[in-house]
Amino acid sequence: MHETALSARNDIQDKTLVRCFSYIGGKWCAAASAETFSVHDPATGASLGEVASLSAEESTAAVDAAQDAFAAWSQFLPQERSAVLRRWFDLMLTHKEDLARIMVLEQGKPISEARGEIDYAAAFVEFYAEEAKRPNIESVTSHLPDAEVEVWLEPVGVAALITPWNFPCAMLTRKAAAAMAAGCTIVAHPSGETPFSALALAELAERAGVPAGVFNVVTGQAATVVEPWTKDTRVRALSFTGSTEIGRLLYRQSAATIKRLVLELGGHAPVIVFKGADIETAVSEAIKAKFATSGQDCLGANRIFVERTAYPEFCEKFTKAASALRVGLGLDDPDIGPLMNENAVKKQEEHVADALAKGARLACGGKRHALGPLFYEPTVLVDVPQDALILHQETFGPVAAIAPFDTEEEVVRRANDTEYGLVAYLHTHDPRRIYRLSRALQFGMVAVNRTKVTGAPIPFGGTKQSGLGREGARRGMEEFMEIKYVCRDWA
Repeated sequence: MHETALSARNDIQDKTLVRCFSYIGGKWCAAASAETFSVHDPATGASLGEVASLSAEESTAAVDAAQDAFAAWSQFLPQERSAVLRRWFDLMLTHKEDLARIMVLEQGKPISEARGEIDYAAAFVEFYAEEAKRPNIESVTSHLPDAEVEVWLEPVGVAALITPWNFPCAMLTRKAAAAMAAGCTIVAHPSGETPFSALALAELAERAGVPAGVFNVVTGQAATVVEPWTKDTRVRALSFTGSTEIGRLLYRQSAATIKRLVLELGGHAPVIVFKGADIETAVSEAIKAKFATSGQDCLGANRIFVERTAYPEFCEKFTKAASALRVGLGLDDPDIGPLMNENAVKKQEEHVADALAKGARLACGGKRHALGPLFYEPTVLVDVPQDALILHQETFGPVAAIAPFDTEEEVVRRANDTEYGLVAYLHTHDPRRIYRLSRALQFGMVAVNRTKVTGAPIPFGGTKQSGLGREGARRGMEEFMEIKYVCRDWA
């Protein structure tokens, strides 16, 4: 372990969880050039430590390690891979508090949310530990005389995983556990803003007995680390969570090598509230959908549409609830923590100013919080016009935009008027309307009268420019597997 400001903290019990080197081939690796980058606490600006910034050649060395380990790992008995993953799961729960505190310090989210993320992240490891044991040979009724037909699922090979800063543990385990359960080896690149969480998971994976080269974490500049993977024919799958813009770039860069792609990209979720819905529930769930992770969530509610007759009551109660949210340091467990960086705050300011200039009304908030430069007040905009930027761009922060609607046809059209299609939230007790809108809304996931819908057993993903493929469930593992058809004649 290398001493850092993070590892020196008294509230981190297991100091060896704080790693500042990359993990390649079962070894902790500094950059040969000794180049590093700084990681800071977004709440205070304090330095947490320096982390190794590896070169393109060193990034390729991680693929070498993963390729070398693939043959043996893919031939492990399914129950052997399962046992390794199960030990990793157990260790994550054992060290839940340290993992949560590391996450809070580098990401800023409230500690209760961080603890919840560790549970969520561990759930994927547990799920795929079990799924790894499922049979993957399908017997098919033969269409040919005297022939026996089977369909096999085999691991694709080395998988590259690129993970974001907003859920630094869960996004890694959701990808890694699925790939490893399938028999793949991985090279992972965590966000440069939250690398310590990924490196702590690598430390626990090593303790769990993950063989050298199966799980590699490479830190450094994204373009330097990831571009060699997109060009490397040995990397057969690439999974990315992040912006649609970067997803398009990775799509282009991976085209020459025809990789299997899983892209979980931007979101622009509508919340639709009809008259007759339980307004108290709709307000409570919309607050969760908007302000969880300080609004920095691809599932975050970006557009709230309320039927006109219910609109005044909803706006009043939603504004009251948003005004009561506590802003503070993550370890004090507030409702709202800091945003990740200055660009995130500027986007809130831009969207608020644009909406107000176009006729929206400010119900509460609307400026940076006195706690520090990366804190922004929970903000509610009402009567937001359709041409406001916030109704067309992902805000990714604690600014809620509310607008009225008059008819079902109108709100479906407005909800679908976006290049994104990740999740939509619907509040109504009319069963026929629930069915119609669940069909009509062009989103990969629809939540009815609730917000929380994600978890290890469900296929997470979107339509249109919100991405390709699915994560979680059996389908999440199959994204890292190839289909092989075998036709045998016994004569």
